[in-house]
Amino acid sequence: MMSIYTVSFFGHRYIYDTFLVEKKLERVITKLLSKNNYVEFLVGRNGEFDQIVSSVIRRCKNEVRNDNSAHILILPYVTAEFKNNEDSFFNYYDEIDICPDSLEKHFKEAHQARNRYMVNKSDLVVFFVKDSKGGAYQTLRYTKKISKRYINLFEEYN
Repeated sequence: MMSIYTVSFFGHRYIYDTFLVEKKLERVITKLLSKNNYVEFLVGRNGEFDQIVSSVIRRCKNEVRNDNSAHILILPYVTAEFKNNEDSFFNYYDEIDICPDSLEKHFKEAHQARNRYMVNKSDLVVFFVKDSKGGAYQTLRYTKKISKRYINLFEEYN
């Protein structure tokens, strides 16, 4: 039976040193692809960090190993952007899931519900959080509270 290792990613909406973040993510993702039978990479699509993560996942899959992972977008709800560009989304991501935990939530609570859902599903949570505010920070606090394994790339490599 194949073991699946699930990893989710969270970071600030705006990133000031894209190159540094890419290098840090590249090391982590390369190691995950090399050492695990199968990896599910759970990602959002809400800012620069999410865009960088998805770009690095795609690059590492092409350069390291492309047969043992899935790049999965987890949406809090069906967005207009998704509806209007569904083919492009399915060409970019291996899978797209709508979070069942956030469907019933108010718009302002849906993203946090989705984030907690992703954390709960994960074996490892990768952060790039330097500020003690915002959704990524709240998700880091939740991850610590439930004692989930995580790394904060901001702390890890500074």
